Parts: sequence; structure tokens; C-alpha cells
Amino acid sequence: MKDRYKYICAVYLILTKENRILLLKRANSGYEDGNYSLVAGHMDGNETIKQAMIRETKEEAGIEIYEKDIEIATFLHRKTEPERLDFFLKCEKWNGNIENKEPNKCSELCWYDIDNLPSNTIPCVRKAIENYQNNIMFDNFGW
Repeated sequence: MKDRYKYICAVYLILTKENRILLLKRANSGYEDGNYSLVAGHMDGNETIKQAMIRETKEEAGIEIYEKDIEIATFLHRKTEPERLDFFLKCEKWNGNIENKEPNKCSELCWYDIDNLPSNTIPCVRKAIENYQNNIMFDNFGW
């Protein structure tokens, strides 16, 4: 029997307050270092999308978010090698103080105007944020 194709799945947090969004500047990872992204990470398996986002948020930003406050904002099927499924989740409530908990992977964790993202925002992240603003639930990227 032929093995089924397997995707890499990741979760990204669209954390907003007023008209600002929390971005992080990647560092020392070998992927898009020096560019802006969102709090994000790969799913570990044996966890829901929301559970993965809760875990990654605590690991990277030191805050707690709760399933009841998380909603799917948009979803990207991204053409890379290998292909990826990216879930962008939105949340406006959290507990704790935002803090860069992974300074070895993130050189900056700051609020930015959602309508004026840094020019070096990772393109697929920029696209997902635009889709979120325009209520586009699903899109392809890189095809």
C-alpha cells in the first residue's frame, strides 16, 4: 500500500490589541532570520490546533491564552518543500505579561500597527494578516 502524503502543520497567533498586532523578529534559526513573523510553531502531534497554539504562546511569549478565546482567523495551504498547512488563530485576551521567552530564536517581540507592517514581514505571514483583515478564511500561497 502506498504511503499517504504527509503535511507539516504549523500554528500562528494573531494577537491583537486596539489596531496593533504582536510580531516577533526571527533570529538564529536558519529560516527567515531578521524578518518579522508571529508567535508560531509546529504541531507536535497528539494535540489539537488550539492546544498547540496555547503551548507555543506560553513557550515563546510567556503568556496564557485559553481555548474559549481562540478562533481560526485564516488558513494557508503553502507551497514549499515540503508543502505546509498553516493555521492562523486570533486571540484578543491573555493572562500574564508578554515577554520574549526564546531570545536565542527571537531578537524582538513588539507591537506594530496592523495596517503598517514592517517591510521585512515574511511574505506568507503578511498575506495571512491581510486575509484576516479581509475575512478571507482560506487561501493558497506560493503556487
